Amino acid sequence: MSTASRKRSRSVTEADIEEPEKSNGDFINLTTHDGQFGSNPVHMNWGAEDPLVRGPVIATVKHGGQRNAIGAHGGGYCIYTALAVAAGGLDPAHIPDLTKTEPTHDFGPFPSWHDAKKIVTIDPWGHMVRNCFEPYFKKGYDIRPTIAVTKAHIDFPEVKDALRTGRLTADGVILKEDGQSLVTKAAIEQVWHLPGVAERFGCTEQVLRQALFRETNMMYPELLTRNDIKLFLPPIGGQTIYMWGDPATIPDENIPLTVRVHDECNGSDVFGSDICTCRPYLAHAIEECIRTAQNGGCGIVVYFRKEGRSLGEVTKYLVYNMRKRAEGGDQASEYFNCTKNVAGVTDTRFQALMPDSLHWLGITKIDNFISMSDMKYDAIVNSGIRIVNRVPIPPELVPKDAQVEILAKVHVGYHGGDAYSVLSEDQLKSVKGRGAQEY
Repeated sequence: MSTASRKRSRSVTEADIEEPEKSNGDFINLTTHDGQFGSNPVHMNWGAEDPLVRGPVIATVKHGGQRNAIGAHGGGYCIYTALAVAAGGLDPAHIPDLTKTEPTHDFGPFPSWHDAKKIVTIDPWGHMVRNCFEPYFKKGYDIRPTIAVTKAHIDFPEVKDALRTGRLTADGVILKEDGQSLVTKAAIEQVWHLPGVAERFGCTEQVLRQALFRETNMMYPELLTRNDIKLFLPPIGGQTIYMWGDPATIPDENIPLTVRVHDECNGSDVFGSDICTCRPYLAHAIEECIRTAQNGGCGIVVYFRKEGRSLGEVTKYLVYNMRKRAEGGDQASEYFNCTKNVAGVTDTRFQALMPDSLHWLGITKIDNFISMSDMKYDAIVNSGIRIVNRVPIPPELVPKDAQVEILAKVHVGYHGGDAYSVLSEDQLKSVKGRGAQEY
């Protein structure tokens, strides 16, 4: 937040805020209802320019009737919080000490923060709650950050190889002599504004609420009983944004910006599995990010926890087995069919929500988009961000067993540029990966 924003007078004072409820957790409500006695959620005016007018996200167990969000902090990790409480290792009354936890870089506010339709899955003020909602803290409310920003040195083997072979050179600031690179990174937990999410998917809010209720096996009854609560903290992984160079340059369209949006692939990203292009493309993106930062711009990798196209790692491995055991071998022509046969759908990442991270950063133009995905490109451009160049993965970086993946994707619309040709159906059948007996 800018200095001017910090110094502005408070639109809401401590005297304007109700006393927080103090729940000891002894009484458990199976659900609550809209208009029920004792239900008085803190106001939430999503998209308001003033954070105090907008209101804080209240999602802890301490202020039951004043919660304005369904779900719990921490995404899927909230289950481990419950285990810690059950095991006696965590006092459920604990309130985090947030002193000296402020962001290492002040992001925003940007115009996109004040557009209720631009950002629907992130609390844009989530990294500065102590400052923005100070009157609530003074009153005794337990408000948790949903974004944390810090700095780190990244030690990535492929970057060291680029340094050794001369593709990159050390500058001592962005890239050190030992191959480590300096980044600013932001961890983000999802905060969904249900009306906005529903609009992104072209359905009504009620249809979305019912689907979430059913497909989580009725974990969240308040999705149906509390239409007055518009926020949902889903039990899913969030995202981490890695930034090389000065983050202050990101909104400036006159300064080069390189971006990769990367969806998690534990097998490749961490362990180097060669059945896909995930780690090689990630490594190439990091190299391009460093190069852009060294030339005075900024490079960004947004890393989403969307393992196996958000179908999960178990489903992904089942698909691998089907591919490798298929009659005729692991053919590029059957790449997507195998996923659909197992999961019923080829992809559940639904990139319509993805651009929120870019809008949180204030991005309006991307000079170099390190991605071949037509779905990501379309989602970003349709959200109002201009992309100048699309950069495919260099063919020499594609592992032999990943030819099936990359050529199948190009065939259905992934942008291969001049590096890849679109093969016919018959040609795709001749592109085969390692067989089940070749391990």
